[in-house]
Amino acid sequence: MKTKLSVLIVLFFVTVSVTAQIDRSKPPKAGPEPKISLEVPSEFELKNGLKVLVVENHKLPRVSYSLRIDNNPIATGQKAGVESILGSMLGNGTTSISKDEFNEEIDFLGASLNFGFSGGFASSLSKYSDRVLELMADAAINPLLTEEEFEKEKVKLIESLKQEEKSIDAISSRVRNVLAYGKNHAYGEYITEETINNITFGDVVAFYEKYFNPNNAYLVVIGDIDYRTIKKQIEAHFNGWEKSIDVSNKVLPAAPNAQYTQINFVDFPTATQSSITVTNNVDLKMNDKDYHAALIANNILGGGGEGYLFKNLREEHGYTYGAYSSLGASRYGLGRFNASAKVRNMVTDSAVVEALKEINRIKTEPVDPQTLRDAKAKYVGNFIMGLEQPQTVANYALNIKLNNLPKDFYTTYLQKINDVTVEDVQRVSNKYFKTENARVVVVGKGSDVLENLEKTGIPIKYYDAYANPVEKPTYDVAMPEGVDAKKVINDYLEAVGGKAKIESTNSILVSYEASAMGATIVSEEKRLDGKASQSISMNGSPMMAVVMTQEKVTMNKNPLPENMAKDMSIMAGLFPELNMLNADNVKLAGIESIDGKDAYRVEVSGEVISLTYFYDVETGLKVKEIQTTNMQGQTQSQETDLKDYQLIEGLKFPGVRSGSQMGQVIEFKLKEVKINEGVSDADFD
Repeated sequence: MKTKLSVLIVLFFVTVSVTAQIDRSKPPKAGPEPKISLEVPSEFELKNGLKVLVVENHKLPRVSYSLRIDNNPIATGQKAGVESILGSMLGNGTTSISKDEFNEEIDFLGASLNFGFSGGFASSLSKYSDRVLELMADAAINPLLTEEEFEKEKVKLIESLKQEEKSIDAISSRVRNVLAYGKNHAYGEYITEETINNITFGDVVAFYEKYFNPNNAYLVVIGDIDYRTIKKQIEAHFNGWEKSIDVSNKVLPAAPNAQYTQINFVDFPTATQSSITVTNNVDLKMNDKDYHAALIANNILGGGGEGYLFKNLREEHGYTYGAYSSLGASRYGLGRFNASAKVRNMVTDSAVVEALKEINRIKTEPVDPQTLRDAKAKYVGNFIMGLEQPQTVANYALNIKLNNLPKDFYTTYLQKINDVTVEDVQRVSNKYFKTENARVVVVGKGSDVLENLEKTGIPIKYYDAYANPVEKPTYDVAMPEGVDAKKVINDYLEAVGGKAKIESTNSILVSYEASAMGATIVSEEKRLDGKASQSISMNGSPMMAVVMTQEKVTMNKNPLPENMAKDMSIMAGLFPELNMLNADNVKLAGIESIDGKDAYRVEVSGEVISLTYFYDVETGLKVKEIQTTNMQGQTQSQETDLKDYQLIEGLKFPGVRSGSQMGQVIEFKLKEVKINEGVSDADFD
């Protein structure tokens, strides 16, 4: 014990002595510029046209395989989505190994194997590398394509589209692509439920046979392997891959940039935020002399928390959680410049003005030399860290081949980054950030944001969610005479059953069931006069329980803050609308279009939680709910669509409640309704 104590004392004084000798007022001297040493791949080609690049690296006992099918961009027209379905079906077994057995063996070997319609990637310990390579080859050459899996993947793809219908980011991306490239371009076409339903199983098989072939494929192998050994293994496993006819797709030209700066607006009536993207096409290739300077310029503008956009829109003004930019090079024609942010409705116009201001600033003002040095240092650090990933190294080796780059492109990469000057940044910013020909694509709630957007003086064009030109939306829909919030609510109560039926109802139990990510989710509501509860379970295990009364609200038996409980208490009772009839914080806010039909918008304002209900003008039924929570300066909204009402014992209940949960749209279907049974006061203790 005494010896250990003596050692600790010595270490303490040594540490103090060393610390005392460090002058922390002076920054440490920069070390020498890191030297990038990338092995030159050994190459060979199989008789079927498969081109192989091998890089030996014996530092770790691992091997990675990267397969790339080098097709030109493929436009699939009225069968858009066929490549996505094929990509989802590949890598899930072979004609000789079932899906479960295939995946189990990959797991048993501690390997990873992923496929898409443009190739695949595998990695494993070197001692299992031959078997993993064999499985990869078998999955590529003899994929298990079945009609059963095809139908499952179609359903999944349609479900993902439903989620995108509620995403302002997805809508913005689709509209930008169409406006930049045109609907007939491979980059501009989009998937719809109609195009998915046009696809047959035979289409998927035909697409695989036509485009997934070795004559235009590359296989990059990196890791703890011997060249002669891996060459024999690849020849053994891939020589059976039959060569197909050469496919050369014509790539259509992109659409021209806008003739002048303009806002392209898409109305999304229920949006609580606006998606803003300043965008233009760019002619940039990886082998251009401007390439490295363009990367640094983009990094300074919107590469992260130090970027012009982030510092302005987030740090200075607090408009958004993040604002970033990207600049893409393309070997197939034109790439894209994008500068994007999601902002609150009330600051949409200001965010557009400030984003354009920052883009113009990097074009007109020389960048601060220290800012340039910091941007280079960050870029260099990220580049070096990326070299630790086998897939990154594989991509670099492949980039040299595909983009006609000099063999020393990556070994001299950092030198070229560090050679970028202040003048270079300003020059390439003017060349590629075309604010004078930019589209400012805004997806948001027009009734909240359009008036102020018009005040910016920037011309506005209007589009629907699929980039079709439309007329300017109108929001001054005349309210029918005599209609107020109370009338809308009373009409709803009449529509769901009527006053007499509601008065004879003492309790309601209603449950909904959904499937998501392989789990069964059940939502159950119990209601008495002045009381309500909701519980959610997954695969029979309780996940959450909320109990609401007029006095308090608890979640999992823990009381919620008083102001939150006060806001939620209006939802207690048989129908929230019964409480809303005499509440002072309820107002009729207008008429909006919900799924193409007019609906009254009724708002219930709260300190923390606010509610917005939409009631169909024609039927009186509630068709949508939005619950908005404002806490600590952050706003979150949860939307629920209500449809397919069913009449049960004289009362109507939505047959389907759908909303976005856990990153996907989930449909809860009506499972059970009990009226005047199954509920007691004990359920709310």
